[in-house]
Amino acid sequence: MFNFFRKKINNLFADTKFYEILTGSIWALGAKVIATALGLVTMIIIARMYGADVLGIVSILQSFFILTTIFSVLGTNTSILRLIPEHIARYSPGSAFTVYRKTQYFVGSVSIILGGILFACSGFIAETVFSKPHLQFYFALAAVFIVFKSLMLLNQQAVRGLRLIRAFAFMQLLPQLSKLLLLLPITFLFFHQNNPVYALLGSFVVTALVGAWIMNRVFKQKSIPGDLQQPMPMKDILTISLPMLMTSTMMFIIGQTGVLMLGMFRPEAEGGYYSIAVKLATLTSFVLTAINSMAAPKFSELYHSGKIDDLFYIAKKSAKLVFWSTTPVLLGFLVFGKPILQTVFGPDFAVAYPALVILVLGQFVHSVAGATGYFMNMTGNQNMFRNIVCIAALANVILNLLLIPQYGIYGSAVAAMVSVMFWNISTLIYIKYKFGRTTGYLPLLA
Repeated sequence: MFNFFRKKINNLFADTKFYEILTGSIWALGAKVIATALGLVTMIIIARMYGADVLGIVSILQSFFILTTIFSVLGTNTSILRLIPEHIARYSPGSAFTVYRKTQYFVGSVSIILGGILFACSGFIAETVFSKPHLQFYFALAAVFIVFKSLMLLNQQAVRGLRLIRAFAFMQLLPQLSKLLLLLPITFLFFHQNNPVYALLGSFVVTALVGAWIMNRVFKQKSIPGDLQQPMPMKDILTISLPMLMTSTMMFIIGQTGVLMLGMFRPEAEGGYYSIAVKLATLTSFVLTAINSMAAPKFSELYHSGKIDDLFYIAKKSAKLVFWSTTPVLLGFLVFGKPILQTVFGPDFAVAYPALVILVLGQFVHSVAGATGYFMNMTGNQNMFRNIVCIAALANVILNLLLIPQYGIYGSAVAAMVSVMFWNISTLIYIKYKFGRTTGYLPLLA
């Protein structure tokens, strides 16, 4: 058995076409794990040194940034992942840099305008939306830093678009690392209740500036005078970006509707049980994200270079790696999920096991399908993918409304499973219809 797996691993590293994605996935996954650990350390420090109230304020601000940057970035953080490899492959690095710079100025301008509006409305947000007038100062302060958070998100994906493997891993790690490095000295030298908030905002500034520096430095090295330029109006960039924005919004709805509706229709405890089941079932998202995120810019490069055979080779190979990396974990939850829930979270959480099983089945289909979302977005099929995901999100909301009142967390799990299966299978069918082949992998079948 050991020799079998060693042979498989050696074959993966020996594959020159796939080596870049494999090594990139390892770097990205490692950075994600370390960043998660650093985030946990930071949370412990805030909880112990500053208290639960301050930790709650930081959590509210983080959610505030997640929501507001949806409207300041407008999907450009996904489209830039496609446009940079596309322009390098078809035109020149100088053309890609022009598109990046135009997008950077647009995101910065929109962020400043949105930040100004939210700064003026900080009192309304604190008093009316959150019923917490004392949070006005924090919302006003956060509004000023929206521009840095937005540019941070854009630059992280732009670095990935250039396929700078180690730089992208560092950019994943930097927000949590800089936040911790800022928090530690000010905690012991200048203790103040707002220090965790200042550290959070400071981490956005550091990551945004470092990302901009990396992009400028790399493009300066790659570009030469007289590079072929392909002008791309901002209107055309947004035509690509906005469907991707809609897709990410619908994904957010699919992921959060169950939790929200359980809070509306069922006791609070059920929401807790379900959230644990979701977290366990989606643990494999670390691997999925690491592998698929490194494959995405390669998809764009190969597609826009006309190398369709190589494109599907990489897509299949990525799906195969995802399948063999995630399936053992998912099978483990099917077999040992109940004792894990009872031992780690307490005997009461055994009730979440059937929901966990249902969610795992949905995640299994997600693993089998491969990088369907990235494939669609990187190959110019973002509008169709948006439509598919919108239908899945609508089905998710309707199923939750119908099932949760009677079946609780099990109904919510079924709704989530059906939604995930629908958009993955529908996307596979569309790819098969358009290209005559598929991105999915299932042993003995595909």
